[in-house]
Amino acid sequence: MSAATLYDEEHFVVLETNQPESILSAAELSEKLRSILATRQEALPPDVKQAGAIDAQIRYLLDTTCELDMAPGEYLQWYAIRLEK
Repeated sequence: MSAATLYDEEHFVVLETNQPESILSAAELSEKLRSILATRQEALPPDVKQAGAIDAQIRYLLDTTCELDMAPGEYLQWYAIRLEK
């Protein structure tokens, strides 16, 4: 098994305001971020906006951070985890 395969981020623990902790696959988290980003383009931080289209913004968020600023008092955070096989 190559190092890239061993350390690929395939699952994430997701913490969100008023929601129970959940475990999402990378594809599920991408879809969650896509739906949020599609409705919040005007309110995104400048660095996320500068990433380009929504797919590029998702990749930027997954590659560089583990949270997205939401409304005051609200949060969305994700942390990569490795599930035992």
